Formats: sequence, C-alpha cells, structure tokens
Amino acid sequence: MSEWINAGTTGELKPGEAKVIAAGEREIAIFNVDGKFHAIDNLCPHRGGPLGDGVLEGNVVVCPWHGWRFDVTTGKSPVMPLVSVEQFDIAVEGDNVKVKVD
Repeated sequence: MSEWINAGTTGELKPGEAKVIAAGEREIAIFNVDGKFHAIDNLCPHRGGPLGDGVLEGNVVVCPWHGWRFDVTTGKSPVMPLVSVEQFDIAVEGDNVKVKVD
C-alpha cells in the first residue's frame, strides 16, 4: 500500500540542490530542478553510490562514485536507456514536499 511521507519544505532545497530522506529501510534522493521537485532512489545501480550526493547538471544527476548519470525526472539513464533507478511521485502542498512510496 502506498503512502505519502513528508520530505521537508520547499524552502529547504534551493534550485540545483538535493537532499536525502529515509523512507523505511530505503533512502530517497529529492532534487530541486528549477523550482520543481523530483525524487529517485538514492542508490546507484552500478555500485550503490549515493545519488543524492552527486552533481546535478540540469535534470541529470551524476553519481559521485563512478559518474553514472540519471535523469531525475524519469529515473532513466540518458547514456544507457536500459538502466534506471526507481522514480517516485512528488506532491507540493503549500510549503510541504511529500513523496509517495510503496
């Protein structure tokens, strides 16, 4: 069953920044791309690198460990289309950012 969890407020994350939240036993990386929020799994499928610590280039995050790249709006790799990370729905209610997790 899906639930919406609080991911913080819009003021906590400036455009181009990321933060990581805990959702049960997993971590989710939240990104602000030009004022719009996106959420993907924090673990890079290559070697488990922390995507939330990566550099955001437009809407693509670069894993800090080995440079794998993922579009934070879709979770898909722009380099290897068959590789992806889970993408999560985001809702902004007033100043609150929420993430839908299963």
